This record gives sequence, C-alpha cells and structure tokens, in this order.
Amino acid sequence: MRLYWELARCGFRRTSIYRAAAVSGVITNTFFGFLRAYIFVALYESRTDVGGYSLPDVLAFTFITQGMAALIGLWGWWQIAESVQSGEIASDLSRPYDYQLAWLAQDYGRALFQFLARSVPPVIIGGLVFQIALPTDPLVWLGAIPSLILAVAVSFGWRFTLNLTTFWWIDHRGVNGIALLIAVLFSGFMLPLRMWPDGIREVVSLLPFAAMVSIPIDAMLGKLQGPELLAALALQAFWAIVMLGIGRLVLALALHKLVVQGG
Repeated sequence: MRLYWELARCGFRRTSIYRAAAVSGVITNTFFGFLRAYIFVALYESRTDVGGYSLPDVLAFTFITQGMAALIGLWGWWQIAESVQSGEIASDLSRPYDYQLAWLAQDYGRALFQFLARSVPPVIIGGLVFQIALPTDPLVWLGAIPSLILAVAVSFGWRFTLNLTTFWWIDHRGVNGIALLIAVLFSGFMLPLRMWPDGIREVVSLLPFAAMVSIPIDAMLGKLQGPELLAALALQAFWAIVMLGIGRLVLALALHKLVVQGG
C-alpha cells in the first residue's frame, strides 16, 4: 500500500513541475468560462429556471466544469499510449507492482494538484465577477468529496482503456478525437444534463460519462441530497468498478499482442 501512496505523491510532484502550464490553463479555462457564462446570461433573460437550474446555479456550473476539465483529465492524457509507441511500456510492465493500480495512484496525485491549481481558481474568479450559487452547508461539500474521488476513478478507467487501444491501432489521435466528442457531449460538460429533453436525459444520466462530470457537480451544487445522493454515489461506484474492470480485461488482451515500437 505504501508503494501506491508514494506513486500518488510522485504523480502530484510530476504534475506540479509544470507550473507555467497550470497558470496558462487557469487563464484559458477562466476565459472560456466567461464566454460560456455570458451565453447563459443571455439565455436566462427570458426565463428564471431551466431544468431546475437558476442563473446563479448555471453560472456556478459553468466555472466548476471549466475547473474540472483538468481534474478528471477529460482530454490530453495519453502517457500510456506514448509509452507503447516509445517501447517504454516493456519496462513498465516488468516492474513489481500492479500496472493498472500504479497508474491509478499516479492519476490521483495528478488530480489533486489539478484540483488545487486549476479547479479552484476559475471558481473563485467567476464568483468575484458573477453572482454564482455555491452551497454554504458543509454537509453538501462533505457529500461532494466522495463523488469527486469516484469521478476521477471512472474517468481514469475510461482513459486507461482508450490508451491501451494503441496496442492495436498504434496512433491514438483518431481515438482521441472520437473519445473527446463522446465524453464532452454525454458527460454534461457543455450543458447540465438536467436541461436535456425528457427521455434522453434519463438514459444519458445512467452512462459512465455522467459519473465523471454531471453527478459530482450536482453534488457540489446541492442538487443531490439524502437518498438521491447515495443512489448517485452508488452509480458512480458501479461505473468505477466496471470501467476499471474493462481496463484490466483490455490490458490482459493487450499483453497477448505486445507491439513495441522504437526499441
């Protein structure tokens, strides 16, 4: 267990090296947060509520999602794929640890740094400019913590599996484009799932992508409480187990087709 704790610390330290990238990421995320916020401000000129979201709610949603992009690694996380292309994966697989758990531990370290450096600042800046709705009840935030932890696990399971497709397709750029489109669309990143049409909303809310973004944000905004929150956490835990299980299965298949490029 100590090994994986140290790997998590390594993931945190490795990510923290790129401080200039973190600062530029905050600026970029906040900028697009403002663009999206003003679109919602225009939308709410003719209404006061959409799908249970008031204007302060949706403004909070906007800046939280901008901050969560780096936290859950929605795009741009292809270290495993790059290790397959370079041949480094051969040495990684020979090390005395569980390959998937080692990467998961490092990803939690990465996520913790991204939370502190890139998730919190956009929300603070957005709160200084707009009237956003953030719960004051500490129990709401307490319930959001396990939701965020599970969101990272689900996201990692998704990203881990996508990275392993490089064993078969070598170049991950095509997979990246398709996967990004699917995740952004169905996770509720661009638009709260509560605003989706009836029938479609219920189906999309059960997919693993909702467990990455929509559920933790609704937990942070206090939209999920009591039994509803417990059910949402159970759904996230279910998808975390399923996605990690799929990743482990794909890894087992990949080990039978080890194609090492460049060394």
